[in-house]
Amino acid sequence: MRLSTIFAGCLLFTAACSRQATPSPEAFATVFEGARLITGDGSAPVENSAFVIENAKITAVGRKGEITAPASAAHVDLAGKTVMPALVDTHTHLGWAIIKTGRIDKDTYTKENLIDHLHRLAYYGVAATQSMGIDPGETPYDVRANPVPDAALFHTAGRGMGRPNAGPGQPYWKPVAYAIDSEADGRKAVQELAEKHVDWVKIWVDDRNGTVPKLTPPLYRAIIDEAHKHDLRVVAHIYYLADAKELLRAGIDGFAHGVRDKDIDDEFMKLIKERPNVFVIPNLPDIGTGLQDPAWLGETVPASEVKKLTDAFQNRSPEDKKKATDFFAVQARNLKKLNDVGVRIGFGTDSGVTVGWTDHEELTDMVTAGMTPAQVITAATQTAAGILKMDQLGTVAVGKSADFIVLDANPLENITNSRKISKVYLRGKEVDRAGLKAGFLAP
Repeated sequence: MRLSTIFAGCLLFTAACSRQATPSPEAFATVFEGARLITGDGSAPVENSAFVIENAKITAVGRKGEITAPASAAHVDLAGKTVMPALVDTHTHLGWAIIKTGRIDKDTYTKENLIDHLHRLAYYGVAATQSMGIDPGETPYDVRANPVPDAALFHTAGRGMGRPNAGPGQPYWKPVAYAIDSEADGRKAVQELAEKHVDWVKIWVDDRNGTVPKLTPPLYRAIIDEAHKHDLRVVAHIYYLADAKELLRAGIDGFAHGVRDKDIDDEFMKLIKERPNVFVIPNLPDIGTGLQDPAWLGETVPASEVKKLTDAFQNRSPEDKKKATDFFAVQARNLKKLNDVGVRIGFGTDSGVTVGWTDHEELTDMVTAGMTPAQVITAATQTAAGILKMDQLGTVAVGKSADFIVLDANPLENITNSRKISKVYLRGKEVDRAGLKAGFLAP
């Protein structure tokens, strides 16, 4: 989980919002024209673009003056702006924090909190998210089935799986994960999750620096086998290179983190290239790129809380700074190696206490690791949507859902420009960012 999530009061960022007139609700179609358009598929941006939205779907994309739109269509002038697809965050842990007060404990998971977190993601241009294994009860399935306006769509892994007393996040929340002590335990847990139609199965294969037992190969092989019988994919939290190799041999479908203990080797590269559908969600560790502009954080976070966060980060000991730098460096090298050979790279933040602004921090960190801004945007849009099998998202293209971000600057020139959000549209409607912000900051 990112270092910034430790500080529960420092949660959000935004850029100044330059609002334009919203098309009238009577308009059947709307033409957005004049912007530089990043489609999300890795192709060159379309300058002076135009695209048409009808009934929340994109019906035409091209250059201004070269597309056909209904004569009655409303027109929105986006000259000087850049448009990109809304983000898809494939790794979050939502619902546990009361963000206004910074409280997170065993009693905080509620529907109200979960929806609040989805509003915060929408505010920052996130169209959908996958919650990763600490969702108790029926609430997550209810929220998934009943999307609310101005909120990201929600996918869930329900309850993940680890060894007894080795679940994540304690003592902050209840031990939600299934305690797996035998192959029969694993198969039974998968069967229960299959009945709830989870979006995938989450497993933890990590000893937390030697402090807890981890799932053994016989246990996770049984889980993977049973999940595949139910047409469910299995995604693993990992730390060690040796575990990553064995999981690939066992048929794992994706990694919720990159390898973090050492540089990946030729054997690992051979194994993963043999499995082209396996995806890696890097979840790079925090190196402070979200803290470089306190004014940006202060858009939705009290100045006193921003100061606490930045002071704590800046006042780390030299030993802690070196440890953090080295920890980032090994994961950055591994990400670049994977990306350079075409491994399927997704996008996720592992966030739960800080929700929304860490998505833009992760974009920056992935570029710092050696990916280009265009590659990172594609990972966070088209590829991430594909990983979640949400093919209606991820690109600005004909037939897709109208989910996009209007920016005041070009993120292809500097990825931090993704933070300069003018407007967000989800499912064809402009997100009421001003209203959401007022609610976030209300006493």
